[in-house]
Amino acid sequence: MNDRKRAGSRKWGSVDTDAYDTKWQKLEAAGHNAHGEADFVSRFSPGSVLDAGCGTGRVAIELARRGCDVAGVDLDEPFITKARAKAPELDFHLADLANVHLNRTFDVVVMAGNVMIFVAPGTETDVVANMAAHVAPSGRLIAGFQLGRGLDVKSYNAAASQAGLLPEEHWSTWDAEPATDASTYAVLVHTKPAE
Repeated sequence: MNDRKRAGSRKWGSVDTDAYDTKWQKLEAAGHNAHGEADFVSRFSPGSVLDAGCGTGRVAIELARRGCDVAGVDLDEPFITKARAKAPELDFHLADLANVHLNRTFDVVVMAGNVMIFVAPGTETDVVANMAAHVAPSGRLIAGFQLGRGLDVKSYNAAASQAGLLPEEHWSTWDAEPATDASTYAVLVHTKPAE
């Protein structure tokens, strides 16, 4: 699913945060699961989660509702402003995923939606490395993105390996449907080795 052009190293101009939130509300009202990413992340029972490329906080707020200690980062100021208004008790940061330093680690860092295909071209490896630095030992980096949009599984896996992460899972949806050669979306889970 094409989430929106956001996060990472690329800043987007005028954005309609109300339209973005309304899209998800309409999907949920139509019977679609608007919390597939949170369901997926919850499988790992994390105590803490960094929602990297958090947008208006949809995933972060849901994970906090489920009891996780959550922080969020996004480069689009209107989205961070909206996230802070929706959940002022959460820790949202206006920053670039390629170089943000939160001075802590998390059980899971999740890049939901299409964060990785909307970072500035050429910064993908830097983003993965910096997000991996925010993963606690034995923790996970989870990313989902559309294929055929400038980033493929092999390149992402290479960046994760270069950052010291080990591949754990590869799915074609947030509902954990098996990946095939015909898959148009990838959800990848990498683990940081224990110290």
